[in-house]
Amino acid sequence: MNPNNENRTECCETTEVHPDLLDLVNRTLPDEDSLYDLAELFKIFGDSTRIRILFVLFEAEVCVCDLAEALRMTQSAISHQLAILKKSKLVKSRREGKSVFYSLADNHVRTIISQGMEHIME
Repeated sequence: MNPNNENRTECCETTEVHPDLLDLVNRTLPDEDSLYDLAELFKIFGDSTRIRILFVLFEAEVCVCDLAEALRMTQSAISHQLAILKKSKLVKSRREGKSVFYSLADNHVRTIISQGMEHIME
């Protein structure tokens, strides 16, 4: 067996269009703007620092000080990443006295992280 064949994508031997499948795809494929927004969302998950922050928030609501200490990073670096996560509606914050606590925005974020971990552990 040629080792290069492992990385090759198999293609059809003939060109045959399947109208019934194309009809289904055309009826269910989201519009370009929605697909773009989805791709942008997944880009946010493409940064290991943001993933680490989300994993901390997966377990508890914490302030920037706690995140900085847990991840051994500066508060400034944490704040920068939190701003990106908040803008993307992945985290939310609440003020309590002089502290601001961050948590996951909703259960969708928890599901995305859980399913991603489940996928890579297979």
